[in-house]
Amino acid sequence: MVLKPGREDFAEAIFRKWELDFAVIGEVTDTGHMVLQFNGETVCDIPLGPLADDAPLYDRPHMSQDEYKAWAKVAPLGDIPESTDIAADLLKLMASPAIASRRWIWEQYDSQVGADTVQTGGDAALVRVHGSRKALAMTTDCTPRYCYADPVEGGRQAVAEAYRNLCAVGARPLAITNCLNFGNPQRPEIMAQIVGCLDGMSQACVALDMPIVSGNVSLYNESKATGGGSAILPTPAIGAVGILDDWDKSATIGFKAEGEAIFVVGMTNDEYGQSLWLRELHGRVEGPPPSVDLYAERDHGDFIRTMIASGIATAVHDVSDGGALVALAEMALAGGIGADLVPAPFGALGHEGTRRWFAEGQARYVVTTKDTHNLEHSAHLARVTCTLVGFTGGYGLNMNATPGVSLAKLRAAHEGFFPALMGADGALA
Repeated sequence: MVLKPGREDFAEAIFRKWELDFAVIGEVTDTGHMVLQFNGETVCDIPLGPLADDAPLYDRPHMSQDEYKAWAKVAPLGDIPESTDIAADLLKLMASPAIASRRWIWEQYDSQVGADTVQTGGDAALVRVHGSRKALAMTTDCTPRYCYADPVEGGRQAVAEAYRNLCAVGARPLAITNCLNFGNPQRPEIMAQIVGCLDGMSQACVALDMPIVSGNVSLYNESKATGGGSAILPTPAIGAVGILDDWDKSATIGFKAEGEAIFVVGMTNDEYGQSLWLRELHGRVEGPPPSVDLYAERDHGDFIRTMIASGIATAVHDVSDGGALVALAEMALAGGIGADLVPAPFGALGHEGTRRWFAEGQARYVVTTKDTHNLEHSAHLARVTCTLVGFTGGYGLNMNATPGVSLAKLRAAHEGFFPALMGADGALA
């Protein structure tokens, strides 16, 4: 920790309050050298250049992104299957490892941070800042299957989803950190993943004004399988932080009351490549990941934060894994209130319209409101697509007044995976 001159006593008081050791061990100089002394004798005097700006740069051989995609052998997206039973599809997705609730895990740890945690279990955690109305919002994100299929787009998406999660609670995004988890960088295909993901992350950070302020790497994550290494999926995990000026004006994901209108903010298209619906329901891992429009991400995030600050939005959740219907189910479970959904709200009829509920297009949010007129008017002025998809109420998710799936069944599916995996006594089953 580097302190402003004269602030040592102030910092020490804070350390002592929390029963932490405190000592001044040196001072910043303009010599460009790190000098260490012991008992009045200089024991180390080294230039800092080779450790910083003049550090050696590796130029690892790597594939071009086109060569990488040929190596990755991601199958092209074939004909999209039908969704003949939307309730059954939703239940299977909610119970899948990628979407199932992690509550059984995180509730075993202290998540209250000195009783200052305002919100947990939503898109981002909120922690109050002492002596003010401000709160810090924090989230982590990455979608490795996207990064494998297209490292550049996957890197963009990892930052963009972290940005959405902060906006969804009403926070202004500030900065990110990262943990870059990859296989052996001496393999050209792995180095191509690293280069592509960093390129995508850089594009997103610039467009969304979220600088990277720290980070680390974890490489060589692979086994020595017969015939060559078996690497983990490329996983540039993103940690993001934002700020709210008044934590009392934050948003949560749970439905607040019956009779509120439900909207999807952002355009819903037929983007099923690398989707969980295609993988979990049909056993197919195909196609490119959804495209990331960084300008739309920024515009939609600004709109969402405005709706939260003005009180027009009563609940907000970003759309990610599993599409809009999974987001709706999570909101219903969080609030204990169901919903009646409009048939084919995204401009398609029959099975095509049904499967669009599971499309994983980016830059989208699910929003509820009591003030439909102001939400739609504000969206029109901001040139943001805003689609009415239903109304809150009841004890399940129903399509076109036809009983669909109860909240009780959804909760059992969503909450049951990890306890069942770990066994009743907490050991692996």
